[in-house]
Amino acid sequence: MRSTITTRGQTVIPAEIRRKFQLTAADRIEWIVEDNHIRVVPVRANPIEAFRGQGAGGAVRRLLKERRKDRKTE
Repeated sequence: MRSTITTRGQTVIPAEIRRKFQLTAADRIEWIVEDNHIRVVPVRANPIEAFRGQGAGGAVRRLLKERRKDRKTE
């Protein structure tokens, strides 16, 4: 799938991708540069709820710690 970048640097996430990953207007996306590649990762409006049940022991605590660290750098 492709989308165009406007002169203001904006783009549209294709509907098929929004449906597959259940993305809504409340969600954000994170751009990650790895070598010569760009990864786009959805960040839920409430990342704790989205993450619940996905890890084994202590994962939520680690995620909260990481989020607090992120807030300090914003």
